[in-house]
Amino acid sequence: MILSLGNDKLVKKEIRVIGIDDSPFDKFKDKSILIVGVVMRGGSWVDGVLSAKVNVDGNDATKNITKMINKCKFKPQLQCVFLNGIAVAGFNVIDIRELSKKTNLPVIVTIRSRPNIDKIKKTLIKINKKEKIKLIEKAGEVIKIDNIFVQLAGIKIEDAREILKVSCTRSFLPEPLRLAHIISSGIVSGESKGRA
Repeated sequence: MILSLGNDKLVKKEIRVIGIDDSPFDKFKDKSILIVGVVMRGGSWVDGVLSAKVNVDGNDATKNITKMINKCKFKPQLQCVFLNGIAVAGFNVIDIRELSKKTNLPVIVTIRSRPNIDKIKKTLIKINKKEKIKLIEKAGEVIKIDNIFVQLAGIKIEDAREILKVSCTRSFLPEPLRLAHIISSGIVSGESKGRA
């Protein structure tokens, strides 16, 4: 399913969206880490917080995020999933097409600056994770929308732009992602650090 709002429809300011980010971790010590999802109405009102665990450099991110979303009480109202990059917990790469299909929701991956895909591929080969290159390629083209870069699954670029306008209220990134970052780092580190 591809979300299409059509030319005559505007995104409601209270569209329900979820932003998902991972927590800080020690790649030498941690086997699994916390991921947090923040459900919001647009970029203004928090409805709830979800959490799950994923393995560091593992292969379970798509499955565990799908399960977290599909089992939550907010699922019937959700209209879009925001991800902060295509991977969590190091190189636990998310299959955004599979996530969109299994949740029946469009997925918008946001990235602050254009990623160096060639460098990422070389790193994956170097650390014996070559199989993850297919997932990165499957995610498709990196597109610039205003001040950020995105990858899209199940949604047209014009509609993604409209949802971003409603959701990016305090920074260039969607507010649910910014809050997911603050919450996850605050829980794990005792105090939130850095930016999403």
